[in-house]
Amino acid sequence: MTKLPTRLATAVAVTATVGASVLPVGTARALDRDDDRVERRGFCTNGARWDIRAESDDGRIEVDAEIDTSRTGRRWAWVLKHNGSVSARGTSRTRAPSGSFEVERYSIDLSGTDTFRFRASRKGARCVATISW
Repeated sequence: MTKLPTRLATAVAVTATVGASVLPVGTARALDRDDDRVERRGFCTNGARWDIRAESDDGRIEVDAEIDTSRTGRRWAWVLKHNGSVSARGTSRTRAPSGSFEVERYSIDLSGTDTFRFRASRKGARCVATISW
């Protein structure tokens, strides 16, 4: 086994420690399955999960956002913004069997990067999902 010089070993250890310490807990992770679809997942403040997907659909962008709480019958208020402007808003109830609800909208594909922010809230719980296309 080769031994690293002390300075190099220390630099590697410090870099690994600092890198790990700046990663927030519950970070969203992006899943790029192919060029026509992007997904992100994360957690809400109450432990519920959110998923958001954007994909190409006949020259438009289809955006699907889902909140999964494992509890049915809960009412959530939500807002979907496209590049900072409200694209849609509403309320939804979680349904059996999974205790989730889904919002699906189609948007115009603007020039440059399109950023979507989906925010859902319910009595002390808040979910914020952002995705860029």
